[in-house]
Amino acid sequence: MAKAAAKPTSSGGGKNKKKKWSKGKVKDKANNAVVFDKTTYDKLFKEAPTYKLVTPSVLVDRLRINGSLARVAIRELAAKGLIRPVSLHKSQLIYTRATKAEDEVKKETADEE
Repeated sequence: MAKAAAKPTSSGGGKNKKKKWSKGKVKDKANNAVVFDKTTYDKLFKEAPTYKLVTPSVLVDRLRINGSLARVAIRELAAKGLIRPVSLHKSQLIYTRATKAEDEVKKETADEE
């Protein structure tokens, strides 16, 4: 009879509160520019050639432009000789700043030929 009088301390029935699912983390919407304005365009040609690593991701992050605009900007910087390619893969273009020492070496080899 003594065993029947003792109640279990934790009842596992439906009385416990159900665990709710978290809604997940909400990412803030990036408000990146779709076209160049004058200030961003000037900033691109002033600052981007000084970056040690120039990729579309870096330009998107620092200049607040979208990815397609960053790829076009990199092509334009490379065409003007302000940056030089390190790796040209279709999904990630990696460039670095063009230094004067490399330009002098290229001129010397061109003169020899």
